[in-house]
Amino acid sequence: MANGFYADFDDVWILDGVRTPMADYCGIFADISPTDMGIKVAREVLARSGVAPADIGSVITGNMAPGDYFQYFVARHIGMYAGVPQQVASINVQRICGTGFELFRQAGDQIARGYTDTALVVGTESMTRNPIAAFGHRSGFRLGAPVEFKDYMWEALYDPAAGVTMPQTAENLAKKYGISRVEVDEYASLSFERAVAAREDGFHAGEIVPIRNESFELEGYATRRLRLAGKVEMLDHDTHARRSPVEVLARLRPLYPDGVQTGGNSSALVDAAAGAVVVSGEVARQRQGDCRPLARLVATATVGVPPEIMGIGPAPAIRLLLERTGLTLDDIALFEINEAQGAQIVAVERELGLDRARLNVHGGAIALGHPLAATGVRLTITLARALRKTKGRYGIASACIGGGQGIAVLLENPDFAA
Repeated sequence: MANGFYADFDDVWILDGVRTPMADYCGIFADISPTDMGIKVAREVLARSGVAPADIGSVITGNMAPGDYFQYFVARHIGMYAGVPQQVASINVQRICGTGFELFRQAGDQIARGYTDTALVVGTESMTRNPIAAFGHRSGFRLGAPVEFKDYMWEALYDPAAGVTMPQTAENLAKKYGISRVEVDEYASLSFERAVAAREDGFHAGEIVPIRNESFELEGYATRRLRLAGKVEMLDHDTHARRSPVEVLARLRPLYPDGVQTGGNSSALVDAAAGAVVVSGEVARQRQGDCRPLARLVATATVGVPPEIMGIGPAPAIRLLLERTGLTLDDIALFEINEAQGAQIVAVERELGLDRARLNVHGGAIALGHPLAATGVRLTITLARALRKTKGRYGIASACIGGGQGIAVLLENPDFAA
């Protein structure tokens, strides 16, 4: 049996979930703090689910990189400005690319242990507002010494333990699994095509809250403001997805000589937030007339893998889920696996023998984007909605994690759950 961290939940439910649009790097959300994106989705998911802020017993947020000087308060401010009572505790957690899934795991654990019966989870990330930072100048600048200001996000793409960048880990998988540039571009093109189709048929609109200029009031405290860049008045759709034929992707220069990864077949840089309400079975049943649950949270699994091939992480995490639950790949109707890099997702597909017709059927991060802490929440919401649309019973959402980990979440369609 695979090693790893496994947790299952008998009676935990995702009541509802929403997200912002995914806005391109340095684009429409460039002036928005991750806190304000988080407040917006928190308010919206509470309104859509019909859960009163006063009924929330725990606020669990995720945010990787500071988008302003006040990241220390991100969890507390999201909860307070969403109307959650001040006596309710909040926590900000991180598991890099798996952070959004970790929020559900912690919510499920808190509910199973009786700490609360209703939790608010929010993942929020501004890739644009990653700082230009220095860590060695607290005592000043010495004459002639190097000035160490660096791009926080760019440097974070390098793992100093393994001496590789995140794209290089995908190149390692391409070599290990014999994946060609053509195969990677073909996958990326399909991701774009599926995302465009999901936008055009209205699927994505069902989980998106439109973003406008807005103020968040809290009696006795400072007013917060969400402001779009430029003269844009509203954004209600993802901005990165566009049809990208293989022949167009093939013209892009590889990131490394003779490599398979390019800017076109890697996850897009975007800003976004996503939120959900997680409740006990008792609360879900009490609210059946008001809001049908989105999904049952069945189990989660987290594993470690070698840092230099961190992208393979979803494969052993999914295997652990299946082994511990007694399910098989054939039992899983749909998979949502984060497309960190094109070669990475193809390697996971090959390792598990996945049917591409059941994988990321509404497009993935190559087309939509990968806003780190928000990604796992977005994938979970998308999967739950897709299961209900297709009438499938079980679905798995998963992601690889920089540094060498994998995480996966198993959901059940409420139409099948007892």
